Amino acid sequence: MGYTDQRFNVNLSILFTELPLLERPAAAAAAGFTAVELWWPWIETPTPDQSELDALKKALDDAGTKLVGLNFYAGQLPGPDRGALSVPGEESDRFRANIDVAADFAASVGCKALNALYGNRVDGVDPAAQDELALENLVLAARAADRIGATLLIEALNKPESPRYPLVSAPAAIEVVDKVNAATGLGNAKFLLDIYHLSMNGEDVSQVIEAYAAKTGHVQIADNPGRGAPGTGSLPLEELLDQLTKAGYQGWVGLEYKAGDRPSAESFDWLPAEARAAR
Repeated sequence: MGYTDQRFNVNLSILFTELPLLERPAAAAAAGFTAVELWWPWIETPTPDQSELDALKKALDDAGTKLVGLNFYAGQLPGPDRGALSVPGEESDRFRANIDVAADFAASVGCKALNALYGNRVDGVDPAAQDELALENLVLAARAADRIGATLLIEALNKPESPRYPLVSAPAAIEVVDKVNAATGLGNAKFLLDIYHLSMNGEDVSQVIEAYAAKTGHVQIADNPGRGAPGTGSLPLEELLDQLTKAGYQGWVGLEYKAGDRPSAESFDWLPAEARAAR
């Protein structure tokens, strides 16, 4: 058990960001990793030119890295936004325009997990109306994910860093997962269990794992405090990942932490080189 028993992937939207996007897959491969994940890379547009999508696919293929997780368009992320699908008007329209683009790109690289960030509450808009719009858009996203044999992920963020995001606890995210599955009958909506965010919310992560491991489709980690690499904070990450494994979780664990002041390639000393390639 322990770290050497996990299937890790590197989030290329938070690590290796000192490099241009198309150089990051090769950098992850040089560090020993064969699996990566991404936030939606084109924050300005939900519908980039096909040439840009092709270039990213080529960079992934050339590096020998498999994309195992991709966010749908989520607005300005990194930045003030936390998703677009519950934001009425232009942002919701942009999310809808992105659904098939993201799903088709995921299919082209064999990616089987698509993360749909819920979006912030908007001043002057009834939260119930936002939730109704969110469910409509999540149903569309779940159907697109199902079309390519993928899982739709719903993520809980943390209130201190995302005060306007409504899903800031595991139960809140699970409630949306259940609603989407009830609406589609597909059963392909799952919980994205981010240990850092749950810890920042003051949740008992061990209890969350016990309650929701069966509904978990993807896991992300960073230490707390600081959102750094494992060992930079006080979270018992190795024990929590062991608990997930014992509870039957066999999926990916995304490294979604900040490298701090050092180059990203130097932030993996906690993980033996032979344990980095995907299994």
